[in-house]
Amino acid sequence: MRKSKFRVLVVDDYEPWRSFALRTLQKKRELEVVSEASDGLEAVQKAQELQPDLILLDIGLPTVNGIEAARRILQYAPNAKILFVSEQRSSDIVEEALRTGARGYLVKSKAATELVTAVEVVLQGEEFLSTSLTGPTRVGHEKEHIEPRRRQQVDQHELKLCADHAALADDFAQFTEAALNNGNAVVIIATESLRTGIFQRLRTNGLNLDATAERYFPLDISDPLSRFMVDEAVKVARQEGLHVAVG
Repeated sequence: MRKSKFRVLVVDDYEPWRSFALRTLQKKRELEVVSEASDGLEAVQKAQELQPDLILLDIGLPTVNGIEAARRILQYAPNAKILFVSEQRSSDIVEEALRTGARGYLVKSKAATELVTAVEVVLQGEEFLSTSLTGPTRVGHEKEHIEPRRRQQVDQHELKLCADHAALADDFAQFTEAALNNGNAVVIIATESLRTGIFQRLRTNGLNLDATAERYFPLDISDPLSRFMVDEAVKVARQEGLHVAVG
């Protein structure tokens, strides 16, 4: 007999991502997010207490990393299905994660298009790998590769040259609107005048910035640069599945 509700535990130390996952999962009537956790030890404790059907589990967690947390969780909640969600793409890490007994591995930056599919596949008792993971095979299966139910997309980087400030604001606004509409988060590192131009264009285009406030981060260019280099900021943001624009 099929359950009327599948109980889900979301584990990630980045609150905006947990909020995104919560909103996405709430759209599915058969899913109920019963709790959240921000570190590995808390995840183990809540899994033991709540006995969820599904756990979305990050790898880079405080106190106890996600892979070790998964091992402990399955000792206390053996019926829980674990779906790793991480930006780590190393084949060694993916295979080690799956070796814990987890049922899937979702690349975090693909969550906007693959999260719902991944959850459905795992809850059906099947295994899931993101489209961007082509090398790893499921541990214990000979030459098996689990094909995701979405078309693979190729990541690419583009260089755009803008004639003036207005054109630059237009490009940034288009970039931001597309990312937010796809459920992604955006970090804009720019001057005050450019941020104002982007904001005005987004408002004119009818984008509800109040509804996307927890995924839209306009920062003054002097603030991030006073704390860390731009390259490092981009590196950190990519690890969290964010889109970054610097201008």
